[in-house]
Amino acid sequence: MGMPTDIGIIDTMLGFPHPDMKEVYRFITRQTRDAQSKEEFDFPVEYMFKDVPEKALEGSDDPIGVTLREMDLWGIERGMIGVGGTGTKALQLHPDRFIASTSADPNEGMAGISRIVREYETFGVRAVGVFPAGTFPQVPINDKKMYPIYAKCVELGIPLFCCAGIPGPRLKAACQHVELIDEVMFDFPELVFVTRHGCEPWTELAVKLMLKWPGLHYSTSAFAPKYYPKDVINYANTRGADKIIYAGYFPMGLSLERIMTEMPNVGLKDDVWPKFLRTNALRVLGLE
Repeated sequence: MGMPTDIGIIDTMLGFPHPDMKEVYRFITRQTRDAQSKEEFDFPVEYMFKDVPEKALEGSDDPIGVTLREMDLWGIERGMIGVGGTGTKALQLHPDRFIASTSADPNEGMAGISRIVREYETFGVRAVGVFPAGTFPQVPINDKKMYPIYAKCVELGIPLFCCAGIPGPRLKAACQHVELIDEVMFDFPELVFVTRHGCEPWTELAVKLMLKWPGLHYSTSAFAPKYYPKDVINYANTRGADKIIYAGYFPMGLSLERIMTEMPNVGLKDDVWPKFLRTNALRVLGLE
């Protein structure tokens, strides 16, 4: 049967074109040191991608319309987006198409925790995102500054999506080593923890930890399907069918056209496709 075409895909990492990309990503480039990142790149990881869709869409007068048209064209029923700016407007205008998430910075202390609660109550936030390498100063995945965020996610009953593995931007990587997740899952066994951005080069370790910890999941954000790690796909086709979640990267680094054109060649089993593209996300986000 292969990849279904009428399943109503849930995309757990979706965005909108911005009016000023350099300003949006300044939180990353303020701590990079190489000249390309600081001076040449509009998008800090554009050296990794053949095409950056957002560069062509920058300054669009209808960013929500741009994303909705792409979603409709490629079978995306709902997308998870960040609260704030265009995201807030999209959630208000199209609550049936967009799922609210928020980001957390452990350096904000209790003020950041209060913001998570406020946005949960106001927008129905269904997930919290953390980018350890992008915090300034950096805060490792298992640092105790992170623990109030993990505790609040458990209390609210929502998952945490966390970047793990070597970061794409030219930032230090030690804070995102996959082995650090083990301590977090030991201390928070009730936490639903979803990795973002690949876990490379420690994907085999990520699979081992997913076998160990029921709450640990993997999402495919920022990877074109032809580059999905083989050990992750093998795990999805065996014991990990309930653990692997689709996430795109539009419009940041990948077009939905590229993702969905490559997707049928991933090689998932027939019974795994619906879980990967839809039902795992709905379950993890509490939207079943």
